[in-house]
Amino acid sequence: MSRSKISVIGAGNVGATLAQFLAIRELGDVYLFDVVQGGVPEGKALDIQEGAPHWGGYDSNVVGFTTPGQEAYKNLEGSDVVVVTAGLARKPGMSRDDLLGKNVEIMLDVGRNIKKYAPDAVIVVVSNPADIMAYAIQKITGARPERIMGLGGSLDSARFRTFIAKELNVSVEDVNAFVIGGHGDDMVPFIRYSSVAGIPITSLLSKEKIDAIVKRTRFGGGEIVDLLKTGSAYYAPGVSILAMVESIVQDKKRVIPCAAYLSGKHAEHYGGASGIFIGVPIKIGKEGVEEIYDIDFTQEERELWNKTVQSVKNNCQKVDSFLSGKL
Repeated sequence: MSRSKISVIGAGNVGATLAQFLAIRELGDVYLFDVVQGGVPEGKALDIQEGAPHWGGYDSNVVGFTTPGQEAYKNLEGSDVVVVTAGLARKPGMSRDDLLGKNVEIMLDVGRNIKKYAPDAVIVVVSNPADIMAYAIQKITGARPERIMGLGGSLDSARFRTFIAKELNVSVEDVNAFVIGGHGDDMVPFIRYSSVAGIPITSLLSKEKIDAIVKRTRFGGGEIVDLLKTGSAYYAPGVSILAMVESIVQDKKRVIPCAAYLSGKHAEHYGGASGIFIGVPIKIGKEGVEEIYDIDFTQEERELWNKTVQSVKNNCQKVDSFLSGKL
């Protein structure tokens, strides 16, 4: 069998970390792209490749391409998966939404090249705000929405599970919890569906402790930005993306909360979320988003959900305005 081809657009900390994880897992050959001049993607790719002997001898090929014009993007051809990490990183005091305008402009160039060279690839959007950038990429590429998903719940849920495990001093393997909604400060950690080895966390933690964990989860990315001062998270995002790509390439059918396009009965169930990408539990396979799962809300949860939907919708309108006349 031929190896899968996984293209990663953006060779910054997130993209390069992901490329290394993909190679170590031998999920396929990795093609790393970036606009930074001076051989950055080529150098990082070579560095990852040279580590193979000490990582069990992985045989995935890792190659890099600088994209000053459009010629390098031709190497997207034949990609099974394209991961978009290109974009500006968050800085202290900057919200994900602050990044929107600049990153939509970057998506315009990236999306046009995906449409030209890799129209059949499954697209995983990581650039912040991920749900909004997934919406932009779909508008730009015209790809079927089920072939596109955005990072969000995969990372947010990992953070939520980590904080629960740390608070209870238990293995994170036994913590089952997830986060839905927009990948921003209005995300909705689902307490009722959170448990440790099947035991609801409400039986293990006080309301005050749970509220503190929820707050830390919502601002988890900002906490790391404030600590790093000159960058944003990349290890946890890298492995969270890895889980999504692995489920696509190996057709694992994993159920992971990610930003998916809602329409029809799912949009009706999730009230008011029609025509946008937003974090919900989805089944991920070789075709991309293969199923969306509907979950019930209490009145309080519904109010939180409505708030995050409105936030995402407002930003999607900004994207529409920015792209007007450019497509």
